[in-house]
Amino acid sequence: MDVASGNAGQLQAWDTGEGVFWAEEAVLFEECLQRYDDALLRAAGIRNGEQVLDLGCGTGSSTRAAGWLAGSGSALGVDLSAPMLKVATQRARATGVRNATFLQADAEVHAFEPAAYDVLISRTGCTFFANPVAAFTNLFRALRPGGRVALLVWQAPATNPWFTELTTALAVGRPLATPPPDAPSPFAFADPARVTTILTTAGFAEPQYQPLQEPMSWGPDLPTAERLALGILDWLIDPTTKPQALSNLRQVLHSHRSDSGVTFPSTTWLITTQKP
Repeated sequence: MDVASGNAGQLQAWDTGEGVFWAEEAVLFEECLQRYDDALLRAAGIRNGEQVLDLGCGTGSSTRAAGWLAGSGSALGVDLSAPMLKVATQRARATGVRNATFLQADAEVHAFEPAAYDVLISRTGCTFFANPVAAFTNLFRALRPGGRVALLVWQAPATNPWFTELTTALAVGRPLATPPPDAPSPFAFADPARVTTILTTAGFAEPQYQPLQEPMSWGPDLPTAERLALGILDWLIDPTTKPQALSNLRQVLHSHRSDSGVTFPSTTWLITTQKP
């Protein structure tokens, strides 16, 4: 597999520890964002017979949905994580979505068949490229003329309490470094002006942005939510303050508990554009 040098760290993370955890908790991670799925898929407008490319597909819930909508067409899910793609393949087979397939590849440099896809979608999986202009230029070539794009990305951390409250709890008063706005991260596409530059430089039409707000599920109960939070964010914990960090975390999770489980407010951008 060819990997851009700037994405080697992402491959290491998603193909080992982080990716293994996400694969093991596939059901929980897929449920985290499921309230956004309808909006993303409606925006994509997938029709029978179309070929869909799902970028950063993870364990494949969006790819399976795209495959179902594509009918006699197909959906290809692309990700760096072999553990997650293994689960994605198993879940597609188990649910009878025979036209959903999966590929371990770096979409920044992978040699996709030119003009092979009608639709490009991504559910929070398109923000980790070291060189997003190069990545979307490569994806531009993979789309047919008139090909549609629908991307779901996080808005800024300040608008996402699931991130700010959990990281603050685990840091126990330590200042948290903020990654540069152009660095690969979950929030790298939070600034519409930057994203517009990326997409139009790659050749796409001027994108449109729709703000969305939905509850984000962190599990049906407090122990599950704690396991999920620690699996994602335990790197923030200083061993000298771990007892306080865990206490803080449990207080935050408890404050977001309801009859429907543990949920946090979240905000995203639904970005749509097309290949002229």
